[in-house]
Amino acid sequence: MLEIEIDGKPVSVPQGSTIMDAAGKVGVYVPHFCYHKKLSIAANCRMCLVEVEKAPKPLPACATPVAAGMKVKTHSQLAVQAQKAVMEFLLINHPLDCPICDQGGECQLQDLSVGYGGVESRFEEEKRVVSNKNLGSLISTDMTRCIHCTRCVRFGQEIAGIMELGMGGRGEHSEIMPFVSRTVDSELSGNMIDLCPVGALTSKPFRYSARNWELSRRRSVSPHCSLGTNISIQVRNNRVMRVLPVENEEINECWISDKDRFSYEALNSAERLTKPMIRQGGEWREVDWKVALEYVARGLKDIVSAKGAAAIGALATPHSTLEELHLLQKLMRGIGSENIDFRLRRSDFRVKSEGAPWLGMKISEVSQLDRLLVVGSHLRNDHPLLANRIRQAAKKGLEVSFINPSEDANRISAKHIAAASPDRIAQTLGGVLSALENTSDSKGVAADIAKSLASGKNVGILLGNLATNHPDASAIHVLASKIAARLGAKFGFTGEAANSVGGYLANALPGKSGLDAASMLKDPRHAYLLWNAEVELDCNDPQAALAAMEKAEMVVAFTSFSHKACEYADVMLPIAPFTETSGTFVNAEGRAQSFAGAVSPLQDTRPGWKVLRVLGNMMGVAGFDYEDSKQVLDEIDLSSSRLGNAPDGDCAAAEPVHGLQRVSHVPIYSADSLVRRAPSLQNAALAAAPAAAMNAKLLAKLGIEDGSPVLVRQGEGEVSIHARLDEGLSDDCVAIAAGHSMTSNLGPMFGQIIVERL
Repeated sequence: MLEIEIDGKPVSVPQGSTIMDAAGKVGVYVPHFCYHKKLSIAANCRMCLVEVEKAPKPLPACATPVAAGMKVKTHSQLAVQAQKAVMEFLLINHPLDCPICDQGGECQLQDLSVGYGGVESRFEEEKRVVSNKNLGSLISTDMTRCIHCTRCVRFGQEIAGIMELGMGGRGEHSEIMPFVSRTVDSELSGNMIDLCPVGALTSKPFRYSARNWELSRRRSVSPHCSLGTNISIQVRNNRVMRVLPVENEEINECWISDKDRFSYEALNSAERLTKPMIRQGGEWREVDWKVALEYVARGLKDIVSAKGAAAIGALATPHSTLEELHLLQKLMRGIGSENIDFRLRRSDFRVKSEGAPWLGMKISEVSQLDRLLVVGSHLRNDHPLLANRIRQAAKKGLEVSFINPSEDANRISAKHIAAASPDRIAQTLGGVLSALENTSDSKGVAADIAKSLASGKNVGILLGNLATNHPDASAIHVLASKIAARLGAKFGFTGEAANSVGGYLANALPGKSGLDAASMLKDPRHAYLLWNAEVELDCNDPQAALAAMEKAEMVVAFTSFSHKACEYADVMLPIAPFTETSGTFVNAEGRAQSFAGAVSPLQDTRPGWKVLRVLGNMMGVAGFDYEDSKQVLDEIDLSSSRLGNAPDGDCAAAEPVHGLQRVSHVPIYSADSLVRRAPSLQNAALAAAPAAAMNAKLLAKLGIEDGSPVLVRQGEGEVSIHARLDEGLSDDCVAIAAGHSMTSNLGPMFGQIIVERL
């Protein structure tokens, strides 16, 4: 620890700290633009110049390391004179367009110019004008405002893991620009908007729609991925105008992903369902809530009376709130049915965990690992912010190994990658386990992964969405847990959505006599309650799901949007999305985070927990007398003792698949009903139409060229899409996205397929 003095205040800081760090510790603000605590030091704006005793000239606080006995003055005449001189240079070419700038009211340059800017400019020459750049559907540019702080450039390289912007030119001709004919396509790109200290980069969807001071703020939690990202929902006139991050170092740090930031556009979509609807005589008609719920209650009672309660099944998504999932299962069990499940994309239910499958550690502890094995996960797509944590840890020495059908390292510096076809993932894990037990005789990538893991002191093993939804999920679970036990490692699941853990705690699971999601579709029920579920997009096997819906006597869709259920449902009830209701999400580490509605429900939309409360009373189920969602939450046991990843049995791997194998993941902007309806996200590069991706060897074997149309057959369905070269895929694997309308005619996410040239 070094003792220094800042503005007469003594402070003790660790060796290697900068003056900026020390100033922050004693609460002294040093003006700055290019400095950011999560980015490397650039020291190119020079706004943080301070006076250091015995130094011949002012020094940048962000880049000057402290020394024992150093005396710093941040507001002396010399320091302020230097800061004002820098501000004058920054304002020389800056346009005077604050009244129309979206950054107005929250602009660092605007704020600091009040304290350090002059009354008028001495610059009489023409100001330079910089052409705007096309960065895609999410970020709007006004590059004449740019002050070249390079925060956006460093963010891409250091946080997003890809250099998408750079600086070209010299001196007054310097410009921040993308590469030729390229847009900014990172799944974290919207954070550049927050980082920009001026109005050079602003939100394209939000552009010119509201002023900062007109917005009220509501703290909330993202419903998309399993991290439980903390967000601020900003509202004007009962309408969500934008979403920004709320800093929480233990969860999302100071970042949010683009789907967290821009999915709010769907809340005002033309597809919003705003009134209860009943189909009669093949026609849909709007009714009031009393009529709709009485119709549902009467229909369910008739089916229970004629066919028994087991003839009814409930399918929910893990994007629902904890309270909704709890009341849904309570309603089902109250009428005598154990058929309820929220794990719609799973296909293998042979082995269960002793508790609710969770991350196995705190999210912040991932950064402290020195060895990590990730099995079956497209991290950047499924968990962008977790991928960032691992990316930063890998720069500091974490050795990351992957077992995936593809060699894609998620822009993470990987130590080892085992590209295994889906039917060989369990076999590869078995090879790692065998190598740990017989270290001297083992060779190959599985042995290399085993050696890496065995050399660590703080080891983690994570199973991703692909591993969870895999037909061999049980065998993968058992083998991974054995490896973790052998190493004394932390073992867990990344989770699919906001309540992947919460669904277990709410007991939205089949009982002993109940059917899981796959069984409910394979052996169709007479009636289905669909909670937030679009079965053709949210289920593992869309063919089986749609066939089951067509055979059912009654399908009740509780949904925020009008969708394909119009073709097979009998009743559609408008329930509120997360911004219009109160509720709780339990994230991957088991942390429960409650939130209140940010706006009032749209038109006749109602909070889901209230709809279930009334329906429960109409069905004559006891215990549905709630006055608020807090009373529902109080019924649920959220203790950490209910978390557990240990398998309750053993399971052998399935037989290898012969022929071509389908590999599926759900694209980042197809994962749930909100992102599917956000226009700006759907126009982004990551929302490109699904393709049949294969390596060059398989393309040549099938006589198909990259980009040519192909016919893909699976089960009784077929789709026509384009082929795409992906050298990272293992042989005999064809990667085709699930959860997308273009591929919803196909069968399960994994299995044998046929690909033919058109």
